[in-house]
Amino acid sequence: MVLLVTASSMRDAAISSFQGLDQPSVAAAAVAGLSLAARRRLPVAVTAVTVAAAGLWGPILPLLVALFHLASRGRARLAVAGAAIALITNALVRPALSLLATRSYGPALLLVLAVVLGLWAGSRRRLVEALAGQVEHLRIERELREQAARAAERSAIAAEMHDVLAHRLSLIALHTGVLATRKDPLPAQVTERLALLRTASTDALTDLRDVLGALRSSPSLSADRPAPVLRDVEEVIEQVRAAGQQIETVTEGRPEQAPAAHRLAVFRVVQEALTNVRKHAPDAPVRIRIDYGPPATLVEVTNPPGTPGAPGAPAVPSGFGLVGLRERVEALGGHLSVGPGGAGSWRLAARIPHPTTEQNGSRT
Repeated sequence: MVLLVTASSMRDAAISSFQGLDQPSVAAAAVAGLSLAARRRLPVAVTAVTVAAAGLWGPILPLLVALFHLASRGRARLAVAGAAIALITNALVRPALSLLATRSYGPALLLVLAVVLGLWAGSRRRLVEALAGQVEHLRIERELREQAARAAERSAIAAEMHDVLAHRLSLIALHTGVLATRKDPLPAQVTERLALLRTASTDALTDLRDVLGALRSSPSLSADRPAPVLRDVEEVIEQVRAAGQQIETVTEGRPEQAPAAHRLAVFRVVQEALTNVRKHAPDAPVRIRIDYGPPATLVEVTNPPGTPGAPGAPAVPSGFGLVGLRERVEALGGHLSVGPGGAGSWRLAARIPHPTTEQNGSRT
């Protein structure tokens, strides 16, 4: 493009002077055209050179390219000022080439222009296709990461339920074994039922370990980790309070009223919400409301926007905590809502309905 503009400007200046290529107007056209090679690094200097050349001798093509470059970079005021200076100077000096005169560059310029525009269109099309492919790749990658997050959360849920059910089945087997070994004689029918209950609970415990016990081999789900049911919501709240966060809690009902899976979900919702607050609004007060029901387990965490620039916890580049949390809540038949609340606050809430009597009976 620089060579084309330079050659066309020099030819136009030579034709207008009728005295060959050794004229000042031809030299000015050459300098102005070649200076366009530095328009990205020195846009103001290149504009000054092209404005001077166009105003004093009349080559317009370098000036057009320089002004286009300025306007495309958002410096329209400078481009308009350069055009005005060039026009005024040219009108006062009145060189052989006037900026207001009609130019005739011949068909060669049109042919070359068609080739240049074709190359530009092809390059732009390839760029758009490459960007579209990159966007599609990122979309597929994000979907795969979301699927991995959901699978990890399902594994965590299965491991936690393994802890819960194994503990309860072990208690059933233990107590039935104690009753069966009492010194006081029991009716034969009761003894038979106790033996059957003990056998069934032991077999169920074995089957449960066969199905879900493999998950215990994961480092994040190791057997020496505290049982998730025993992890109280108040524990994580007190830890955050000790770090300086202002937290107001409202609890309705008793945790025993909700199933164990619901209590695990409540713990995870509160934990995820407080983690996000520490990242994005470390100085904002937090309000936590928990209702163990029935008919549903409710948990809601709200906080106003924090002060801009307040120091917070370093952000972990994950972004999939809410994906796993939603998977957990929906697996229990509940609904998770995340988004802005009233007065610019942020709200994270979950509602998990309690199992009905018919559901409990069908599961039994």
